[in-house]
Amino acid sequence: QVQLVESGGGLVQAGGSLRLSCAASGRTIGSRGMAWFRQAPGKEREFVAAISWNGALTKYVDSVQGRFTISRDNAKNTVYLQMNSLKPEDTAVYYCAADRTAWNSKIYDSWGQGIQVTVSS
Repeated sequence: QVQLVESGGGLVQAGGSLRLSCAASGRTIGSRGMAWFRQAPGKEREFVAAISWNGALTKYVDSVQGRFTISRDNAKNTVYLQMNSLKPEDTAVYYCAADRTAWNSKIYDSWGQGIQVTVSS
């Protein structure tokens, strides 16, 4: 199992931006799809965004479409989530996860510990 560590979270005002990074170690993630999830207080973890192994395919939950962008740099073994036009409802702990396959298997066998994103109004 690859080790994943998120960074880049914090507190921002509504309308602001953050870029989350997910750094992988132990193994390359270059052949695997990757995804971001989030969990708000009192709510279930939800899917946010996913990207195929080579970045050719992406998908987003409707609530972040047009505001968030997932990307990756396989040479750096890192996945990113650029979050723009942040809203208070984006407040959550964000997790990155590694797909078992190259794209969209929905089987994630490696997870980061999560990082807090708080958006104030």
